[in-house]
Amino acid sequence: QVQLVESGGGLVQAGGSLGLSCVASGSIFSINAMGWYRQAPGKQRELVARIISGGGTNYEDSVKGRFTISRDDAKNTVYLQMNSLKREDTAVYYCNANLRSTPWAGLGNYWGQGTQVTVSS
Repeated sequence: QVQLVESGGGLVQAGGSLGLSCVASGSIFSINAMGWYRQAPGKQRELVARIISGGGTNYEDSVKGRFTISRDDAKNTVYLQMNSLKREDTAVYYCNANLRSTPWAGLGNYWGQGTQVTVSS
């Protein structure tokens, strides 16, 4: 069993900042990538930012220059620092981990429960 627990969401005014964190625990052999997705009401879930082992990152175009993803491999934790927040960033943010639970297992995708981020004008 693998669990992802997010924290750090909340309400912030436009132009403000929030930080999210996500800890992966349980049966984990190795983590290939961790990332953040978001889903706004009436919209599909979309990738916000992703970081792979080795540190490579990719971002959704609208958050480039404003959001920063990082990870602490020793703690199986991924972070998302969100600056210059806009109303359109309002969504439920989900943590994702692509990992192997055992040395012989294939890669699997795991999700957190989601944390609400609301940006007010």
